[in-house]
Parts: sequence; structure tokens; C-alpha cells
Amino acid sequence: MTPVQKSAIPTTAPDAVLFRSPEITDGVRLWEIARNTEVLDLNSSYAYLLWCRDFSRSSVVAVVDERVVGFVSGFIRPESPATLFVWQVAVDADQRGKGIAGRMLSALLDRLAPEGITHLETTISPDNEASIALFTALARRRDTAINKQELFSPNDFPDGHEAEDLYTIG
Repeated sequence: MTPVQKSAIPTTAPDAVLFRSPEITDGVRLWEIARNTEVLDLNSSYAYLLWCRDFSRSSVVAVVDERVVGFVSGFIRPESPATLFVWQVAVDADQRGKGIAGRMLSALLDRLAPEGITHLETTISPDNEASIALFTALARRRDTAINKQELFSPNDFPDGHEAEDLYTIG
């Protein structure tokens, strides 16, 4: 009998992507994926490890061929327990354009809905058209409103960061 070999090229058919909560051992991959985007604010590797431990319930990873290829990091806002705040969304370059980011967000919201999560918040820089499109499409798919308001101006940051607008879905 000839052993079956796995393809070296990851597949991303809908049934080929597994969505699950991150584990501590995923922290290195989250840091690598965020670093490789070259656009996300890169947190320390320690922060990603803590995120996988302390905010696993409110985050999700996408796995293709047993490899983490994307993540959404989020937390439940203490002042608004029905609101998931999405901190970062990232997908490996070779997996982008395949709908994985949107599917991760939907999977996470579906998982948290029974716990009473009815709203999602995120911040997006005004020039980040890809993220604006991602979250606008999410609101459209879920047949709900999306609202934008100014949150942080460049003057609020000590390091020349762009403005961040708050988007609320739900």
C-alpha cells in the first residue's frame, strides 16, 4: 500500500479551513503572521502568548493543513459585556483574497452569540481600505448596521500613529 502524501500547497476550500480558539502554542505564529503583514502594529511576542492564554475565548485562528494561517484577536469589553472588540485581524499572504478573514470574524461572532455578544467594535485607520471593506462586508452579511465615529486622533498617540476611527457593527 502506498502512503498518501499531503500536498505542499495549502488548500482553502471551505471545508479545508478549521476555525478554533487559539492555544498558547499558537502565539509564535500569531506574532509571525502579524509581523509579516508589514502593516499591523506589531506587539511583543509576549503579548501574543498572553493573548492566546487570556483571550482565547474571544479570539480565533484559521488552520489549513495543520498550520495556523490567520487570526482574529479580540476581547469582551468589560464596560459593555455584549460587545466584542476586535484588536487585530491578519491572514498569511498566500491565503489572502480567499475570504478567510471574513469567515474567521463570522465564526467568532457565531461562537460568542450564545454568550450574549450582540455588537462588534474595531478601530481602523482612515486609509485602511481593506479593513473598512472587510468590516462593511461583515455587517452586510449579517444584515446589520455599521457605524463610524472618530475615536483617536494622531495627537493622541506619542509615536506619529495615524488616526483610528471606531466602527461599531450590530
